[in-house]
Amino acid sequence: MSKKRVAKDYDALPEEIIQQVKLAYPDGFAGNLVSYTNKDGVKVSALPFETDDIYYLIRMTKLEAQQIIEDDDDYDDDGTLREDFADDIEAADDEDENDGEED
Repeated sequence: MSKKRVAKDYDALPEEIIQQVKLAYPDGFAGNLVSYTNKDGVKVSALPFETDDIYYLIRMTKLEAQQIIEDDDDYDDDGTLREDFADDIEAADDEDENDGEED
């Protein structure tokens, strides 16, 4: 069975997918872009990302990829994902799980 293929803009992705994308590309996105021709025959660049169920093509230009990393506080000034990013995600997940519990 083949995976569902989805082409989306970065800012249209759910936050949990964005977090996974950051972990998959800790050194930024620009060097990992691929090009393809969309259904309208237009050449598009995108960042490939795969989950268990879905193969994403996250549409962005090289300039947009660089700007996303530059504007994102989860990346340092060199464009590298902060070492504590995974810890922050884990802490947020633990907090979400505890929100439903009564003391």
